[in-house]
Amino acid sequence: MRLFLLAAIAVLSTLRVAMADSAIGFKQTELPADAGGHALTISLWYPAAPLGKTETVGENAAFYGLEVQPDAPFLTGSRPLVLMSHGFGGSWRNLNWIAGALVRQGFVVAAPDHKGESFTEADATEIVPLWERPRDISRTLTALLDHDDLAGGIDRGRIAVIGHSLGGWTAMELAGARYSADLALKDCNRAKLPPQCKAPRLLGKVGIVGDGKADPRLAMDWRDARIRAVVALDLGPAAGFLPETLQQVEVPVLVLAAGVETPEIAAIKADSDYIARHLPGATTVYREIPDASHFSFMQICKPNGEKIVEELSPGEGFVCRDGGGRDRAALHAQISEAILDFLKVDMR
Repeated sequence: MRLFLLAAIAVLSTLRVAMADSAIGFKQTELPADAGGHALTISLWYPAAPLGKTETVGENAAFYGLEVQPDAPFLTGSRPLVLMSHGFGGSWRNLNWIAGALVRQGFVVAAPDHKGESFTEADATEIVPLWERPRDISRTLTALLDHDDLAGGIDRGRIAVIGHSLGGWTAMELAGARYSADLALKDCNRAKLPPQCKAPRLLGKVGIVGDGKADPRLAMDWRDARIRAVVALDLGPAAGFLPETLQQVEVPVLVLAAGVETPEIAAIKADSDYIARHLPGATTVYREIPDASHFSFMQICKPNGEKIVEELSPGEGFVCRDGGGRDRAALHAQISEAILDFLKVDMR
């Protein structure tokens, strides 16, 4: 295997030494609506020159945030880029912790908020169709490559995408997988319904109508050839991805699956298994974290976080629960190590 992010181990070691003298810069920017879509709010994390002034971003009463230096100057040089796609109903805050781990190793990180899905937005009920998600990522990437002032210099040969849950679905679309509504819903007339058949209202909102007929844009090819690697964190839904298109994915893919299933999120592990089973074996890494839940990939909850979430959004406190074996900080250490180890390898 050839190195993906750095030409040699010596270069990686030099970068790590340099990063010891840097800080995590953070800023947000807005991309105006284009002819085919909506405006995008993009959060950016990047290696920055230490200034001494810090603040915590992404923190609230229930969740811890990340200490950053807002609007700090970029460090000079061209750097690898990771684009992040949050899960359904989420925002950049959910993967804030991953961004911090990546920046400490020399990456620039960018995450658009997929419009209408963040619980913090006034229009949270206006869920965007599925095909808008990969388009959001590609628009973000184009903006960063065209404007060095947004996040500094980007190495065009070292670009990856990380997605959690529906963000993992997004990442697979960008890698070249194609989704079929007919395949996803083919067993919905059986007595024992597959998980994807139990949410017809949601499926309708994201582009699949009640009779199983999908908007043609759902089946389009949203592959972005600029992306060189994909990390899918407990992704879903997956049952509608055409196996032949998964087999043709050319970029390396890391699939990290949670070993603990909860009643609130059923069959997500089966989705990860399905993806890993049909991707090319030579360029796919599949790992299961036995004591992680689907929500272990989100930010760390404060000691009373579950109670606070439950009070604000009854029935949602489960987002603070893990598998019971280790705390979320320990799980995050394993997850970030797996991601960083994977991203060092060029599997094209």
